Amino acid sequence: MKIISYNVNGIRAAFTKDFLGWLNVANPDVICIQESKAGNDQIDIDSFEKLGYHSYWHSAVKKGYSGVGIASKVKPNHVEYGCGIESYDNEGRIIRADFDGFSVISVYVPSASNIERLDFKMQFCFDFLAYIKKLRKTIPNLIISGDFNICHEAIDIHNPIGLANTSGFLPMEREWMTNFMNENSLTDSFRYFNDQPDQYSWWSYRAGSRARNKGWRLDYNFVSEPLKEKMTRAVILPEVKHSDHCPVLVEFEI
Repeated sequence: MKIISYNVNGIRAAFTKDFLGWLNVANPDVICIQESKAGNDQIDIDSFEKLGYHSYWHSAVKKGYSGVGIASKVKPNHVEYGCGIESYDNEGRIIRADFDGFSVISVYVPSASNIERLDFKMQFCFDFLAYIKKLRKTIPNLIISGDFNICHEAIDIHNPIGLANTSGFLPMEREWMTNFMNENSLTDSFRYFNDQPDQYSWWSYRAGSRARNKGWRLDYNFVSEPLKEKMTRAVILPEVKHSDHCPVLVEFEI
């Protein structure tokens, strides 16, 4: 089973860059999408269906903003839109698909350009941690995929000293991610297989950052303890270029 998480930075824009051609070749069983930036009526669901995918979308109330989705070759038993907290659900931050024996979550953690949004981001993070802790009691087999807008360790960012006071690499954000993993018995699938530096999933559009590989690892596939030993591979796909992010992949033998 192959699962991909991808912040597409606008699903309609990605379609103009042959996103569907790439998806057909990549052929994941499940793809979790973040930052769709489109209402449900603006997403070409028929094109997903032609490739064999059932797709589900949780869009923001604000047009052209945020939004998450899940497309799956197997029809889920249930799809849960949001987490029941209006301020987050209005921004289209969380969607969950339940399958036989496991569930997949696509999550888009807020970014923070000012102190007000940082407060909102951290509140979201703590509420999301609580949401997962509660969910694990009934669904122990979880794959949590998405753009977390946080680099966990110094190895995950190109300039850890210079960016130490920048949101996305603040001590409180990094501490939260450690607690999120520990309290929910989650494994960072990529680091389970790869301990090398210079492995990133997002690059600024400025100053040729991507060509110079001056990036951040913001995108994750977290795997709950019962599924950890079933993982066979986890990689970042930097050669895929529909967005300022790139896809991240995890595979299981299930």
